[in-house]
Amino acid sequence: MSRAVEESNRAMLRARDAMDRSYAEPLDIPALARIAHVSEAHFIRTFRATFGETPHRYLQRRRVERAMWLLVETERDVTDICFAVGFSSLGTFSRTFRQIVGESPTGFRRRATPTNVPSCFTKAWTRPISFG
Repeated sequence: MSRAVEESNRAMLRARDAMDRSYAEPLDIPALARIAHVSEAHFIRTFRATFGETPHRYLQRRRVERAMWLLVETERDVTDICFAVGFSSLGTFSRTFRQIVGESPTGFRRRATPTNVPSCFTKAWTRPISFG
């Protein structure tokens, strides 16, 4: 691996780590591109080439992943969970959740049951792969 590719990968990892840490906050491409020290267009292209999905799709999947955990492990309302994970609209949250998981948040909550296994196993088994 060349030094340039290694530096590019590190920059993309910094941006992805920022998304993982701050998934519930409003994140936009300009802010993430600044974290990676690249232009916005270059950031989107390089992120997709590095991780196989766009930054927006990655962030949406992260938010839904966290929502899945909250739906199973807490009694909070779906609306509260929607806003807690960073969505600003219940409709967008429900539509995105259905696209990624294949069912509505309420349907997922009814079907899912809490598990008593280490969270690393639960994450690996239930992590949504991608949209569609």
